[in-house]
Amino acid sequence: MEVKTVLISQARVGSTRLPGKVLKEIGNQSLLQIHLNRLQKCTKVSKIIVATTVMSIDTVISDKVIEWGYEVFRGSEADVLDRFYQSVKDEKADWIVRVTSDCPLIDPNLVDEVIAFVQENDKDYGSNVLIENFPDGQDIEVFKFSALKKAWEEAKLLSDREHVTTYIRNNSDFKGGSLFSAINYQCYADFSNIRMTVDEQSDFDLIEIIISKLGTSKSWIEYVNFIIENDLIKINDQIIRNEGLLKSLKRDL
Repeated sequence: MEVKTVLISQARVGSTRLPGKVLKEIGNQSLLQIHLNRLQKCTKVSKIIVATTVMSIDTVISDKVIEWGYEVFRGSEADVLDRFYQSVKDEKADWIVRVTSDCPLIDPNLVDEVIAFVQENDKDYGSNVLIENFPDGQDIEVFKFSALKKAWEEAKLLSDREHVTTYIRNNSDFKGGSLFSAINYQCYADFSNIRMTVDEQSDFDLIEIIISKLGTSKSWIEYVNFIIENDLIKINDQIIRNEGLLKSLKRDL
């Protein structure tokens, strides 16, 4: 029987640091459109769904996504775990892939590699971020629908509801827990000091330079080599990785 793997990309307009970032355009294409067009090339994904919020401000995202021919689901703004679960619960999916739409240059081949790796090892959860060696902006998480359902039923902390997979990761054998099995997809070198995500204006400035020079269809390592060779890391290297998660963890205390 064919395995069904559904990819969910989270998207919303209401970013605090760079409002409307996913709809900002480079060369007549929004970051969200570039992101989805790259993901469309994944060969191991059965379906792509954009999960946005029911907030009126996000109607523009819903309308655009439908216009581009992708599926959209609208759910809770704050309880992202619930939004995520509701978006996929009727899909009869075996596996779920989680990415975020502020990563316009996410690599579809890398997505396929992580999916294959996790599925072949038959773990509840796998990603390339348990050990953060890939560039920020190439974050890919793959997990069984059963693990998502368990997290949705059991997670109570605000950070776990806001960040979807923290409950699974923190209760996995990789982190010393016992509820889930987990595995990391290792990078061959440490590129964690490179940012290819968009949280602030300096991030957008870097992506704009990259796309203007290389276009939107290169591999992640081609973009990384360009950043390194042209000494572009300094444009946005002062930004803290996963700052949003760190803030929500403080709210749990």
